[in-house]
Amino acid sequence: MTALHDAAPGAVPAVGDLADAYRYCRRLAAEHGKSYYLATRLLPERRRPAVHALYGFARTVDDLVDVEATAGRPAADCLAELDRVESELLAAVAGAPRRGTRAAVLAVADTIDRYSIELDHFTAFLSSMRMDLPGAPGYRAVYGTMDELREYMHGSAAAIGMQMLPVLGTVTTVAEAEPAAAALGEAFQLTNFIRDVGEDLRRGRVYLPADELSAFGVDADLLRDCQRTGRTDPRVERALAHFVAVNRDYYRRAEPGLAMLDRRVRPGMTAAFELYAAILGEVEDGGYRVLDRRAVVPRRRRVALTAPRLLGMLAATVR
Repeated sequence: MTALHDAAPGAVPAVGDLADAYRYCRRLAAEHGKSYYLATRLLPERRRPAVHALYGFARTVDDLVDVEATAGRPAADCLAELDRVESELLAAVAGAPRRGTRAAVLAVADTIDRYSIELDHFTAFLSSMRMDLPGAPGYRAVYGTMDELREYMHGSAAAIGMQMLPVLGTVTTVAEAEPAAAALGEAFQLTNFIRDVGEDLRRGRVYLPADELSAFGVDADLLRDCQRTGRTDPRVERALAHFVAVNRDYYRRAEPGLAMLDRRVRPGMTAAFELYAAILGEVEDGGYRVLDRRAVVPRRRRVALTAPRLLGMLAATVR
């Protein structure tokens, strides 16, 4: 990417710099978010760069806080880098991008301006990412209550849904559609937590709230024992069944929001809704064996769920 020169207050990046930034985000989505990237191909062409920018920014930040993937890089260095990302974003949104500003930051700052996206959705996302970073203020390896987990999910999931909303477009006001978009983000996130209990446990994290686990006689030690021995335990199964039921309530609250979306993106988002919700059924059908394996919707069912919706989206884009 062409580096930005120092910009005076109120200046905007040169067209070439911005175009390079969007191309970078597009490549990032194509290389690292293949399913996500393919889904964006079904959106109206003019909306795709903004969706790539949102992905590029989230991916850039996620890579910074993934200490395990950065070969043991000190958490303090990751935190300092995260702070710099936020500083770069605030400067770019204010119209004064700094020399060396990351491409994803440039692109997302332009997207924020073009689609009038609330900056708070991005600062909330950054706050939640700090909660994943050891040594950062507010870092949590475990969550005591659902309220604590929802504080995290507000930035990690609900805010993402609300970032996307102005880009996708609505047939209502954005404000009217935001609660459902937030609920859908949280529904997807909670599904991830249920599906990835084993993976998160190996990384020293338990996202499912401790107080609700303990109501079924489950704690981190029992989870680790089941993971180590490969055995199942009725207490764990009952706890996971509870969280599946809670998760389905999130989907119920999110579902009315699908009808609020622009008709051209509605089929694709409905497909995503149904596909993610289907993961919960796979968890149930697999006997809640999430500590030593990952629940996956079989390819045949994925096609059955998504093909009609994607065809509907294709039809909507040419009307």
